[in-house]
Amino acid sequence: MNNLPQLRSINVTRYIAPLREGGSLPALSEADDDFKYVLKFKGAGHGVKALIAELLGGEIARTLGLRIPELVFAHLSEDFGRTEADEEIQDLLQGSQGLNLALHFLSGAINFDPVVTNVDAELASQIVWLDAFVTNVDRTFRNTNMMIWHKELWLIDHGASFYFHHSFSNWENHAKSPFALIKDHVLLPKASLLEETDRAFKTLLTQEKIKAIVNLIPEEWLHWEESDESPEAIKNVYFDFLTTRLAHSEIFIKEAQNARQKSI
Repeated sequence: MNNLPQLRSINVTRYIAPLREGGSLPALSEADDDFKYVLKFKGAGHGVKALIAELLGGEIARTLGLRIPELVFAHLSEDFGRTEADEEIQDLLQGSQGLNLALHFLSGAINFDPVVTNVDAELASQIVWLDAFVTNVDRTFRNTNMMIWHKELWLIDHGASFYFHHSFSNWENHAKSPFALIKDHVLLPKASLLEETDRAFKTLLTQEKIKAIVNLIPEEWLHWEESDESPEAIKNVYFDFLTTRLAHSEIFIKEAQNARQKSI
């Protein structure tokens, strides 16, 4: 049985509403499979790089056994959004024709509140490890990017991960960085099992799995104006970044442990 990651593709049929204020303007939308999705646009904010981060971060989380809504490739047709009255949204839709990314909408989910919901040490350590690994600058008290759905914790929004790719230089240095921003992680005080998590996750994230996740990135998202690299070369950088970072995980584990000691 092939258990390597795969994504379905959908066609967006209806723009329902923007979900929150901000540069990315994700939207609640409906697709031709009659499900609702949170649609992330390649024409917004950091463009395709945010979608790549969302895709890689989300599928790594899923491979590690963490709960994340299903990710799908979402196609916007050329005529989509022409009747939208809001000019900003119309420009966003027109600039996002082609392949985008969407997450299955968790109807009835509520935002995670660390004061209300207790997270055990094992799960907290797993999420902190993930975010240190993919250099996710979100998941703070201000913006937890977690939801409670059917009494379970779900992770959303990994678009701020892999921040090295916005300059796409010195990836080796970034791969071995301690990631000092982990000090602001909302679950860090609970993450007392980072070494145990590290051992377990290293057995799950094989090179084959990492390669399969990276290979999910559509070629359409890999033609960057600021880079002369080919799509295949860009994929290789993501693969090398992840495998190098995994091989040197003790660097970001130590940083997280030291930050945790200062926070408790």
